[in-house]
Amino acid sequence: MPTQPDVDSLARAVLLGAFALSAVFGAIVHRTNFCTMGAIADMVTMGNATRLRQWALAVGVAIIGFGALAAGGWVQAADSLYATPRWMWLSALVGGALFGVGMVLASGCGSKTLIRLGAGNLKALVVFVVMALAAYATMRGITAVLRDRTVDQVFVTFNGPATVGHLASAAAGWPVPAALLGAALLVGLPLTAWALAGRGFITGNNLLAGLGVGGVIVAMWWLSGHVGHLAEHPETLEAAYLATRSGRMEAMTFTGPLAHTIDWVMFFSDSNQRLSLGVASVAGVAVGAGLHALLTGQFRWEGFRTTEDLANHLIGATLMGVGGVTALGCTIGQGLSGVSNLSLTSFTAVAGIAAGAVAALKYQMWRLERAA
Repeated sequence: MPTQPDVDSLARAVLLGAFALSAVFGAIVHRTNFCTMGAIADMVTMGNATRLRQWALAVGVAIIGFGALAAGGWVQAADSLYATPRWMWLSALVGGALFGVGMVLASGCGSKTLIRLGAGNLKALVVFVVMALAAYATMRGITAVLRDRTVDQVFVTFNGPATVGHLASAAAGWPVPAALLGAALLVGLPLTAWALAGRGFITGNNLLAGLGVGGVIVAMWWLSGHVGHLAEHPETLEAAYLATRSGRMEAMTFTGPLAHTIDWVMFFSDSNQRLSLGVASVAGVAVGAGLHALLTGQFRWEGFRTTEDLANHLIGATLMGVGGVTALGCTIGQGLSGVSNLSLTSFTAVAGIAAGAVAALKYQMWRLERAA
């Protein structure tokens, strides 16, 4: 059994690894302009699927990678943050739609906010703070009560984790590892093939976006679920996932962690405060994007130009904070990390996010046409 100093050392290694992987993620996204909201906007406004194919490739890689890790026994898929027995379909739909509208108004999701912040965008700093406060209120404050008494009351409970792989195993009687890998290949390979089949898609930039982002998600699952896993913690004598806020295996997500970052900064001297994988990820993404922006000469200070621009970002940030917590994740948390688990709640949240984003983009286009 490891001693407490051994556990502390391993937790620090997990945090440093999460920071490093997130910095790589930040640099890749800044270089390639990978963006879920941008992918939807390109399709709606121009019919251009390039960034949507980047996202599909990243998702395909993440799904196949997680399935391989689970099938090989390197991680326990049932211990994932997204592998709960409840399919929170209404929370995911409503929260996802709010988040989708919000990210259009705020010029990007939580991860994109960190990318822009690292590159000198002060509007992103405002979005960061407001989104974090709205998320905190929806986790523990006034909107948490509203969420708990409404959409969170509607769900479907299964006997095991509500993921495609686990449900297929239960329905067909297949061994869980085989079912997880089979489901991952069945979903991940078509997504990857569709992405790569796009005319002119195979370029260094697009491959870096899809393979790089997807690869980082897989690496985060390995870091949290394998490196940071203790079969028996010396204090509790129970299995534990080190440096995670939830106590379960985690990957990248950027709604709750923004709130936890504010909390960690404000109450740093509190002995009960512990740096978490999510907070390390928030810092890593901003630093990675900032370093890439500085090295490539793209760092620029930018602020609000009009009162309407400020208002849109404030409303958008609030909707993202409320919606992201309600949907149990954002475009990265549910759209990549959760979908890589083939979670039913994650698929539902992605549908809600896409619907909300399309509605907001259509509204903006209607306003522009009306003004013209």
